Amino acid sequence: MRRKRGRPIDGWLIVDKPPRMTSTDVVNRVRRAADAQKAGHGGTLDPLATGVLPIAFGAATKTVPYIMDGTKLYRFTLVLGEARDTDDADGEVTQTSDARPTDEALRAAVPAFLGDIMQVPPVFSAIKVAGERAYDMAREGRAPVLEARPARVDRFDLIERPDADHAVFEVQSGKGVYMRSLARDLALACGAVGHIGALRRLRVGPFFEADSIPLDKLLAGEDTARSFPDFLRPVSTALADIPALALTDTEAMQLTQGQAISLLTLMGRIPATPGPRAWCAPWRGEA
Repeated sequence: MRRKRGRPIDGWLIVDKPPRMTSTDVVNRVRRAADAQKAGHGGTLDPLATGVLPIAFGAATKTVPYIMDGTKLYRFTLVLGEARDTDDADGEVTQTSDARPTDEALRAAVPAFLGDIMQVPPVFSAIKVAGERAYDMAREGRAPVLEARPARVDRFDLIERPDADHAVFEVQSGKGVYMRSLARDLALACGAVGHIGALRRLRVGPFFEADSIPLDKLLAGEDTARSFPDFLRPVSTALADIPALALTDTEAMQLTQGQAISLLTLMGRIPATPGPRAWCAPWRGEA
């Protein structure tokens, strides 16, 4: 049997992603520095973007879906006057406009993008069309026509207006919302064109900006592999926002063996607001 390369490391590392790197590049650099067997990230950030990039190691990779489904918080700068093919500053200019919406016009347009909405993803995205990535097709000059997809935006606030060409927003959203699309569509709704000039992620589920460690600081030590465990958070951190359902040892064993448990036996122990998922914890109550 072939032995896996690297050390068996379990836990979450919250990296403050620098600009001009892909999320995969960050994961690979950290995994190599830590000499870890297995790693993956909890939500892609564009190369232009910075901020919270949760990286899962070992057993934590099994909890990535919980992080992906968690609440996200972003801050972005909308640059007015230019549309770009990537919908951010890394792309080529495709259209210009002299229109500069007022603060009042921007705020008035925001409600149309709140709640459950339908959103057309950027052409330069990882969405697959007939088995091909949309960004690969776009780079080859075969820009695909993408269908609108369901998205949820819980908060969309104008927080700063440095000048007529720039507006800074904070957005709290669910899974799969493209900030580049929000910026593009908001500008269009105001009779202008625009793109994202800067983007920073401030939160992913239970992980916040204050929890993140700059990549250069993480890799600065002479022996990153030795000091690395000091930065790790427990695997269970990913389940912090999920209500626990108490089980007896016998019930827990039944579940691990794939057996069903009658809801009648759990009455009185089911959380009042379980949400979409619940995780199981040993029950130490009275028998």
